[in-house]
Amino acid sequence: MKRHTNVTQRQEALAERHLCEAIASLETAEECRAFFRDLCSPAELQAMADRWAVVERLRRGLPYREVHRATGVSITTIARVARFLANGNGGYALAASRLTSAPRSNGGGRAAGARDV
Repeated sequence: MKRHTNVTQRQEALAERHLCEAIASLETAEECRAFFRDLCSPAELQAMADRWAVVERLRRGLPYREVHRATGVSITTIARVARFLANGNGGYALAASRLTSAPRSNGGGRAAGARDV
């Protein structure tokens, strides 16, 4: 992770928390899309979308090579996603389980449309 030499760890943690609060305040997939397109470079956004595509396939039990063929994501990145899916902070699993259990609608709500980000 990038370290700022003039920022304390507490300040970095607070900045991360504020970012998370901003994301949590968004209500629809369209709002999330607009926010992330403003926040991230196209390459950063693509990297996150690629990792999410890997999560979906790993949760279905697909082997790494099949995930790689379907997504073009490197085996190294697939392994890293798998490691965090199994032993990370629980974010991948939480979001995936909420999407799986959320009723689908065309209303653009966060749970139903979150894959569109």
